[in-house]
Amino acid sequence: MTDSLLPAPRPASGELSTARHDPRDDWPDEARAFRDELAAHYGETDPLPDLAGAWVARQRSTNTRKAYVRRLRSWESYARSAGVHPLQAKLPLADAYSRHLETEPTLVRVKGGRRGETAPTGKPLSPSGRAQALSAAGSFYTYAARLGAVPADPFAAVARPDIDPDHSSTEGLTPDETARLLETARAWSPRSYALVALLYLLGPRVDEVLALNADQLGYDRGHRTLPLRRKGGRIQAVPVPPLALDALMVHLDGRKAGPLFTTSSGRRWSEPEVWTHLRVLARRAELPQADTIKPHALRHGFITDGLDAGVPLHEMQDAAGHRDPRTTQRYNRRRGRLDGHPAYKVAAAMAERLENREA
Repeated sequence: MTDSLLPAPRPASGELSTARHDPRDDWPDEARAFRDELAAHYGETDPLPDLAGAWVARQRSTNTRKAYVRRLRSWESYARSAGVHPLQAKLPLADAYSRHLETEPTLVRVKGGRRGETAPTGKPLSPSGRAQALSAAGSFYTYAARLGAVPADPFAAVARPDIDPDHSSTEGLTPDETARLLETARAWSPRSYALVALLYLLGPRVDEVLALNADQLGYDRGHRTLPLRRKGGRIQAVPVPPLALDALMVHLDGRKAGPLFTTSSGRRWSEPEVWTHLRVLARRAELPQADTIKPHALRHGFITDGLDAGVPLHEMQDAAGHRDPRTTQRYNRRRGRLDGHPAYKVAAAMAERLENREA
């Protein structure tokens, strides 16, 4: 056995071991990658890369870490373009960044481009998106101030956008449209049918489904279950109803290992790939919102159709994994439903009047 593989001698009393462990090795991948990205701009001795990496690392879920990296990268790039080090930024620059977000195009995946390739061709962030961006920047500076790296949070006094708590930009589906999408998915492939069935009949977020593995299909008191990791990292076991279970079992075809949903090569199916595939299915189903549909539309449908079926709000809130019933109500497409909008009645009355005048 070589000396390098022998256990290190125990330090004498009162001495510290000279063996060093870099705590950054324990960070999640997103934190290490972002730290290295910033170090390429600011150098290894600048405090910003390690500070930003540590802040990202302390976020609980992978999706939150990825979102915070995107938000802080946007702010860091803006500050750097203005010739200001982010740790020296003041309120006027934070205010200017807030106004910048109102017109700055968002990054959109390039059709036919390389995997993960994006371009700034999307619409500017919505009010809620801008509020999230400002909140993320504020969270970073709160952390930095706690460690003494900055005197205060420059975003603390930045005005947040006004947000309608009842508004959701996700386009809803009627039950008939959802049925057409399910039928189309079933005809396309077992994987497609199982995905759409789970997204609609369980009402999860798409990342909660794609994070599952085949061996996590469980059993509890007569129910087949799947453990969804909700926002904040908590695990909630949800029942898989027979329609979804049948679709899932056909899709798995006896497989009990690996990701629940994979590509043809066995790699875990990614969110961008699911978005693209769902729009292909929606176009095949001739849905009017085929070019803009999101997986979240099926979550909206789960909540709206559940409330339509007479499920109490508090039960739908628990099923959706919401902590606040107002969030569940915002997802409820039954509120402000367009079917009975006064515009139709006014138009019908005027059409009748015009017909009578022509007679």
